[in-house]
Amino acid sequence: MPYEPPTHRVERSLRATTGARVVAGVDEVGRGAWAGPVTVCAAVTGLRTPPEGLTDSKLLTPRRREELARVLNGWVTAHALGHASHEEIDRLGMTAALRLAAVRALDGLPVRPDAVILDGKHDYLGAPWKVRTVVKGDQSCVAVAAASVIAKVHRDKMMAELGIEHADFGFAANAGYPSPVHKAALEEQGPTPYHRLSWAYLDALPRWRHLKKIRSVTDDLESGGQLGFEF
Repeated sequence: MPYEPPTHRVERSLRATTGARVVAGVDEVGRGAWAGPVTVCAAVTGLRTPPEGLTDSKLLTPRRREELARVLNGWVTAHALGHASHEEIDRLGMTAALRLAAVRALDGLPVRPDAVILDGKHDYLGAPWKVRTVVKGDQSCVAVAAASVIAKVHRDKMMAELGIEHADFGFAANAGYPSPVHKAALEEQGPTPYHRLSWAYLDALPRWRHLKKIRSVTDDLESGGQLGFEF
Protein backbone atom coordinates (compact mmCIF):
# COMPACT_ATOMS: atom_id res chain seq x y z
CA MET A 1 0.00 0.00 0.00
CA PRO A 2 1.27 3.50 -0.76
CA TYR A 3 2.42 5.59 2.18
CA GLU A 4 -0.24 8.03 3.37
CA PRO A 5 1.23 10.64 5.72
CA PRO A 6 -0.66 11.56 8.89
CA THR A 7 -2.70 14.75 8.85
CA HIS A 8 -4.15 17.33 11.23
CA ARG A 9 -7.73 16.46 10.29
CA VAL A 10 -8.78 15.30 13.76
CA GLU A 11 -7.03 18.19 15.45
CA ARG A 12 -8.73 20.68 13.15
CA SER A 13 -12.06 19.02 13.93
CA LEU A 14 -11.47 19.32 17.68
CA ARG A 15 -10.50 22.95 17.31
CA ALA A 16 -13.64 23.67 15.31
CA THR A 17 -16.13 21.71 17.42
CA THR A 18 -14.78 22.22 20.95
CA GLY A 19 -12.83 25.45 20.68
CA ALA A 20 -9.67 23.68 21.79
CA ARG A 21 -6.51 25.69 21.23
CA VAL A 22 -3.98 23.18 22.54
CA VAL A 23 -4.46 19.58 21.38
CA ALA A 24 -2.16 16.77 22.49
CA GLY A 25 -1.64 13.47 20.75
CA VAL A 26 -1.16 10.54 23.14
CA ASP A 27 0.20 7.08 22.46
CA GLU A 28 1.58 4.24 24.56
CA VAL A 29 4.21 1.57 24.18
CA GLY A 30 4.88 -1.50 26.28
CA ARG A 31 1.33 -2.62 26.97
CA GLY A 32 1.95 -6.12 25.63
CA ALA A 33 5.42 -6.57 27.07
CA TRP A 34 6.16 -9.09 29.83
CA ALA A 35 8.77 -6.90 31.49
CA GLY A 36 9.37 -3.22 32.09
CA PRO A 37 7.06 -0.22 32.35
CA VAL A 38 4.30 0.97 30.12
CA THR A 39 5.32 4.31 28.64
CA VAL A 40 3.05 7.08 27.36
CA CYS A 41 4.05 10.15 25.37
CA ALA A 42 1.93 13.28 25.04
CA ALA A 43 2.93 15.48 22.12
CA VAL A 44 1.71 18.88 20.99
CA THR A 45 2.55 19.74 17.39
CA GLY A 46 0.29 22.57 16.29
CA LEU A 47 -0.67 22.51 12.62
CA ARG A 48 2.77 22.58 11.03
CA THR A 49 3.88 20.24 8.24
CA PRO A 50 5.33 17.11 9.88
CA PRO A 51 8.78 15.66 9.17
CA GLU A 52 8.92 13.46 6.10
CA GLY A 53 8.20 9.81 6.74
CA LEU A 54 6.40 10.28 10.04
CA THR A 55 4.05 7.39 10.81
CA ASP A 56 3.29 4.74 13.44
CA SER A 57 6.55 3.74 15.13
CA LYS A 58 5.81 0.05 14.53
CA LEU A 59 6.01 0.61 10.77
CA LEU A 60 9.52 2.06 10.96
CA THR A 61 12.88 0.36 11.22
CA PRO A 62 14.76 0.95 14.50
CA ARG A 63 17.27 3.16 12.69
CA ARG A 64 14.57 5.28 11.06
CA ARG A 65 12.69 5.57 14.38
CA GLU A 66 15.79 6.92 16.08
CA GLU A 67 16.44 9.36 13.26
CA LEU A 68 12.86 10.62 13.40
CA ALA A 69 12.90 10.85 17.20
CA ARG A 70 15.91 13.15 17.06
CA VAL A 71 14.10 15.37 14.57
CA LEU A 72 10.84 15.29 16.51
CA ASN A 73 12.46 16.28 19.80
CA GLY A 74 13.23 19.65 18.25
CA TRP A 75 10.20 19.88 15.97
CA VAL A 76 7.25 19.33 18.32
CA THR A 77 5.87 22.31 20.19
CA ALA A 78 6.08 20.30 23.41
CA HIS A 79 6.17 16.72 24.59
CA ALA A 80 6.38 14.81 27.85
CA LEU A 81 6.69 11.19 28.86
CA GLY A 82 4.96 9.29 31.64
CA HIS A 83 5.63 5.79 32.91
CA ALA A 84 3.87 3.22 35.06
CA SER A 85 6.26 0.66 36.48
CA HIS A 86 5.90 -3.10 36.35
CA GLU A 87 5.03 -3.00 40.07
CA GLU A 88 2.24 -0.50 39.40
CA ILE A 89 0.95 -2.64 36.53
CA ASP A 90 0.86 -5.68 38.83
CA ARG A 91 -0.89 -3.74 41.57
CA LEU A 92 -3.36 -1.69 39.54
CA GLY A 93 -3.93 -3.59 36.29
CA MET A 94 -3.16 -2.30 32.84
CA THR A 95 -6.10 0.07 32.40
CA ALA A 96 -5.33 1.99 35.58
CA ALA A 97 -1.59 1.86 34.87
CA LEU A 98 -2.12 3.32 31.40
CA ARG A 99 -4.18 6.13 32.84
CA LEU A 100 -1.53 6.80 35.47
CA ALA A 101 1.23 6.97 32.85
CA ALA A 102 -0.90 9.15 30.53
CA VAL A 103 -1.78 11.61 33.29
CA ARG A 104 1.89 11.83 34.23
CA ALA A 105 2.75 12.62 30.62
CA LEU A 106 -0.02 15.20 30.22
CA ASP A 107 0.85 16.83 33.54
CA GLY A 108 4.43 17.08 32.31
CA LEU A 109 3.49 19.35 29.42
CA PRO A 110 4.18 23.06 29.93
CA VAL A 111 0.56 23.89 29.05
CA ARG A 112 -2.47 21.78 29.93
CA PRO A 113 -4.13 20.55 26.70
CA ASP A 114 -7.70 21.56 25.97
CA ALA A 115 -8.28 18.22 24.20
CA VAL A 116 -6.51 14.91 23.71
CA ILE A 117 -6.34 12.60 20.69
CA LEU A 118 -5.90 9.10 22.06
CA ASP A 119 -4.73 6.23 19.88
CA GLY A 120 -7.10 3.25 19.81
CA LYS A 121 -10.79 2.74 20.48
CA HIS A 122 -10.77 2.64 24.29
CA ASP A 123 -10.68 5.83 26.35
CA TYR A 124 -8.53 4.78 29.29
CA LEU A 125 -8.02 8.44 30.24
CA GLY A 126 -11.55 9.65 30.97
CA ALA A 127 -12.75 12.76 32.80
CA PRO A 128 -11.81 15.50 33.27
CA TRP A 129 -9.87 15.21 30.01
CA LYS A 130 -11.68 15.87 26.73
CA VAL A 131 -10.72 12.82 24.68
CA ARG A 132 -11.19 11.85 21.04
CA THR A 133 -10.22 8.24 20.40
CA VAL A 134 -8.95 7.37 16.93
CA VAL A 135 -8.30 3.81 15.77
CA LYS A 136 -4.85 3.73 14.14
CA GLY A 137 -4.36 7.31 15.19
CA ASP A 138 -0.64 6.64 15.24
CA GLN A 139 -0.85 6.35 11.44
CA SER A 140 -3.42 9.04 10.66
CA CYS A 141 -2.85 11.85 13.19
CA VAL A 142 0.35 13.89 13.24
CA ALA A 143 0.50 14.47 16.99
CA VAL A 144 -0.25 10.82 17.82
CA ALA A 145 2.33 9.57 15.31
CA ALA A 146 4.91 11.88 16.86
CA ALA A 147 4.03 10.59 20.33
CA SER A 148 4.28 7.02 19.06
CA VAL A 149 7.82 7.45 17.76
CA ILE A 150 9.12 9.36 20.78
CA ALA A 151 7.61 6.88 23.24
CA LYS A 152 8.93 3.83 21.40
CA VAL A 153 12.50 5.09 21.08
CA HIS A 154 12.60 6.22 24.70
CA ARG A 155 11.25 2.95 26.12
CA ASP A 156 13.51 0.84 23.91
CA LYS A 157 16.53 2.65 25.34
CA MET A 158 15.21 2.17 28.86
CA MET A 159 14.79 -1.57 28.31
CA ALA A 160 18.25 -1.91 26.77
CA GLU A 161 19.70 -0.30 29.90
CA LEU A 162 17.66 -2.53 32.20
CA GLY A 163 18.86 -5.54 30.23
CA ILE A 164 22.57 -4.92 30.74
CA GLU A 165 22.59 -7.04 33.90
CA HIS A 166 20.26 -9.64 32.35
CA ALA A 167 21.84 -10.20 28.95
CA ASP A 168 20.32 -13.65 28.46
CA PHE A 169 16.84 -12.11 28.18
CA GLY A 170 17.68 -10.01 25.12
CA PHE A 171 15.91 -6.86 26.31
CA ALA A 172 17.98 -4.72 23.95
CA ALA A 173 16.38 -6.57 21.03
CA ASN A 174 12.91 -7.47 22.32
CA ALA A 175 12.25 -4.57 24.75
CA GLY A 176 10.64 -7.00 27.20
CA TYR A 177 8.17 -8.42 24.68
CA PRO A 178 7.88 -12.19 24.07
CA SER A 179 10.62 -13.65 21.89
CA PRO A 180 12.34 -17.07 21.70
CA VAL A 181 15.38 -15.73 23.58
CA HIS A 182 13.20 -14.12 26.23
CA LYS A 183 11.10 -17.26 26.70
CA ALA A 184 14.15 -19.52 26.97
CA ALA A 185 15.74 -17.30 29.60
CA LEU A 186 12.49 -17.18 31.59
CA GLU A 187 12.20 -20.95 31.64
CA GLU A 188 15.79 -21.37 32.80
CA GLN A 189 16.30 -18.40 35.13
CA GLY A 190 12.84 -17.20 36.09
CA PRO A 191 11.66 -13.59 36.09
CA THR A 192 14.04 -10.68 36.48
CA PRO A 193 13.29 -7.88 38.96
CA TYR A 194 11.64 -6.05 36.05
CA HIS A 195 9.07 -8.66 35.05
CA ARG A 196 5.33 -8.25 35.47
CA LEU A 197 4.34 -11.00 37.87
CA SER A 198 0.57 -10.87 37.48
CA TRP A 199 0.62 -12.06 33.86
CA ALA A 200 -0.31 -15.38 32.34
CA TYR A 201 3.14 -16.38 31.07
CA LEU A 202 3.95 -17.60 34.60
CA ASP A 203 1.16 -20.18 34.37
CA ALA A 204 3.31 -22.14 31.92
CA LEU A 205 6.43 -22.01 34.10
CA PRO A 206 6.06 -24.68 36.81
CA ARG A 207 9.39 -23.75 38.46
CA TRP A 208 8.37 -20.11 38.84
CA ARG A 209 4.58 -20.24 39.07
CA HIS A 210 4.69 -19.62 42.81
CA LEU A 211 5.89 -16.07 42.09
CA LYS A 212 2.67 -15.08 40.34
CA LYS A 213 0.72 -12.21 41.84
CA ILE A 214 -3.06 -12.48 41.70
CA ARG A 215 -5.40 -9.52 41.42
CA SER A 216 -9.07 -9.80 42.30
CA VAL A 217 -10.18 -7.64 39.35
CA THR A 218 -9.70 -8.81 35.77
CA ASP A 219 -8.33 -6.14 33.44
CA ASP A 220 -9.81 -6.25 29.95
CA LEU A 221 -6.91 -4.28 28.49
CA GLU A 222 -4.20 -6.47 29.91
CA SER A 223 -3.07 -8.47 26.92
CA GLY A 224 -0.57 -10.29 29.10
CA GLY A 225 -3.46 -11.78 31.01
CA GLN A 226 -4.75 -13.35 27.83
CA LEU A 227 -1.54 -14.57 26.24
CA GLY A 228 -0.46 -18.16 26.52
CA PHE A 229 3.16 -19.25 26.77
CA GLU A 230 4.38 -22.02 24.50
CA PHE A 231 7.89 -23.37 24.12
